[in-house]
Amino acid sequence: MQVPKRLLVKLQVVASLGLLVLACAPKSRAQSDDVAGQYVCSEARVAGKSVACTAPPLSLKSDGKFELKGREGEYLVSGNWVELNGTVLKSRAKREAGHKIVFRFTNSMGACEMIYERRVAEMGKTKLG
Repeated sequence: MQVPKRLLVKLQVVASLGLLVLACAPKSRAQSDDVAGQYVCSEARVAGKSVACTAPPLSLKSDGKFELKGREGEYLVSGNWVELNGTVLKSRAKREAGHKIVFRFTNSMGACEMIYERRVAEMGKTKLG
């Protein structure tokens, strides 16, 4: 049985529109790719000088939620950026090689950088990596 040409054209249009809708759909809130995990502040710089980093650990959960010193909210990965969105804390950090997340901001002391690295559990040990 041969399918009429008009029906084939309509099916192609519907299929194309369906693929377009899927391609343009917003990203899932769950962040189960390579970003979820526990991060510790491994380095901090203020006005170009390294200082001891005493910032609390950052937890990025696979369900798209984050926690930082009791502050909670959602995070979204957009390209090389991780955007934290909570009621108290809103921030954006750049993803860098080696499972690093870098927050950059300016305060009264000058340009600041906080570098967080993901902790990885390996055979009973915890290390950065």
